[in-house]
Amino acid sequence: MQRIALVAFPGIRAFDISVITEVWGSDGRTRGVPPFELRRAAADPATPIPLRGGLSLTPDRPLDWLDQLTPTDLVLVPGIENHDADFPEPVLEALRRAHTAGIPVASLCAGAFVLARAGLLDGRRAVTHWYLAGALADRYPQVKVEPEALFVEDTGIWTSAGTAAGIDLCLHLVRTAHGAETAATVARSMVTAPFRTGTQAQFIEHPTPRADRDADALAAVRAHALAHLDQPHTVASLAAHAGMSPRSFARHFQATTGTSPLQWLITQRVAAAQKLLELTDHPLPEVARRAGFGSEVTMRQHFASHLATSPRDYRNAFRHTAGNSPIAS
Repeated sequence: MQRIALVAFPGIRAFDISVITEVWGSDGRTRGVPPFELRRAAADPATPIPLRGGLSLTPDRPLDWLDQLTPTDLVLVPGIENHDADFPEPVLEALRRAHTAGIPVASLCAGAFVLARAGLLDGRRAVTHWYLAGALADRYPQVKVEPEALFVEDTGIWTSAGTAAGIDLCLHLVRTAHGAETAATVARSMVTAPFRTGTQAQFIEHPTPRADRDADALAAVRAHALAHLDQPHTVASLAAHAGMSPRSFARHFQATTGTSPLQWLITQRVAAAQKLLELTDHPLPEVARRAGFGSEVTMRQHFASHLATSPRDYRNAFRHTAGNSPIAS
């Protein structure tokens, strides 16, 4: 029986508590899942912990219960609502003791800030929600933040990206300890995939720069390129459309959009291919042609560099029914 300690304190997220409870708190022995002992440890186990949405969590163990754990057990820190909050020193000290004792410690989402505050991420690789990766790196420069990973491990410390990536990490921890079949059984009961490919790069927002949204001298060129993505474009051909020399065009384009003409074009083609993969049944070579990549190989290379996944895996993850989509034909 593997014992799981959910470290509870004010400010933790109800969603992450639910994920942890769903993975380790259900009795799955009839489906071949080994029994787990999930406990909710807090500084004051007699006081319910308020959660967002009018919910509350009732602890059932004091924090010193973590001192009874062994390296075959696990300590989990849920995500937190406010990464700027102060974290209770008893919680930080309990986490330090657990790690010193060789017990695996894992955090979900912004729970990485708790581990960082405890000093457990010093000199280690870590990840958090992509929106908070910069804040984690700025506040704790000794942490090696990897902004695109779904989850990472470094010498017994696990961290995960936001929300659904917490499910990925929990299932991976089950798979590591009890095998792929057990993890798949738990995943099936949750109606989710036992693992996902790619990184959170495919979820990160990449807003178009403000200058690129505003009307400017190059707007017509960009509109022309977007309307004819399936055609070949070069700096020279785009410059000719703008009535400028290639050198002047490239300089103005960089100043206006913050990127080079060809890099901008590749980004737009990746975005177009994403929509085609999500909304149509077109085979991959046809998607590549319509997005202007020329070949499936080229499209695959750009998906790998931009999204850290393949077109096929992206379609499997984000496929919608084509139906009456305006680009489905």
